[in-house]
Amino acid sequence: MDTDLALTVGILLLVLSVPSLLSAWVESRAPRLGAILFIGAGALILYALTTHPGGYAFREVPGVMINVLIGFFD
Repeated sequence: MDTDLALTVGILLLVLSVPSLLSAWVESRAPRLGAILFIGAGALILYALTTHPGGYAFREVPGVMINVLIGFFD
């Protein structure tokens, strides 16, 4: 898997996990789906950060995500 794609999917999963975790917390139930999404997001982001040569700088992340989206719709 391309590291740029892994980073983008990981960030999107991380964003999607937050509402699920909050909903489970408010309703006093186990956050199963939110936890799975959070762990998967963390694994993808960690994979991207460790395998990309030189890593990613924080300022590069928006450009990487835009390039992935452009490649997806191209």
